[in-house]
Amino acid sequence: MLLLAGMVAGPLYVVVSLLEILVRDGFDPTRHAWSMLANGDFGWIHSLNLIVSGLLVAAGAVGLHQKIRSGTPAVLLAIYGLGMVGSGFFAADPGRGFPAGTPEVVPISSHGTLHFALGGIGFLSLVAACLLLGRRLREEDRRGLALSSYIIGVVFLIGFVAMAASAGSAWGLLGFTGAVILASGWLTVIFAHYRAAGPKGN
Repeated sequence: MLLLAGMVAGPLYVVVSLLEILVRDGFDPTRHAWSMLANGDFGWIHSLNLIVSGLLVAAGAVGLHQKIRSGTPAVLLAIYGLGMVGSGFFAADPGRGFPAGTPEVVPISSHGTLHFALGGIGFLSLVAACLLLGRRLREEDRRGLALSSYIIGVVFLIGFVAMAASAGSAWGLLGFTGAVILASGWLTVIFAHYRAAGPKGN
């Protein structure tokens, strides 16, 4: 059941976020990061989405720890999940006209700083988990899953750095959004793989 919870986390976060984008007035994915959806009258929906999805990832990590001999990847995934939870409690700053009526430039707040810091820790933990699980899957002779884990880890790291370095440019935001969607799908595949496996990943 813990691994099943982990399988649900990625699709839940992506689907709810995409629905929010469709209905939130003034949100432009080429100008606004998904995390900015936590602002405005309906911002609580995205905050709750982050918290619930993060708890589901953390639950999946506990299930993964029970299945495999090495606890490090599970701990890293738990940190990623808890980073999502923390990011849900500390909202990203508004700006660039979202929510409607917000100035283009808004001073950085303490909660905005914490949001970025907690998210960054979680993102780097996810990258490390991808690489470690890639090595483990290679040892299990699951070459396809191993390769995809390596690729997702590298793509996610590049996407995160690009978004931070591009100062919110359209290509940086869209690139990172794509990386988030890929990583969310990868989490589902990984948790499903170990849920189908025998005890201790055999």
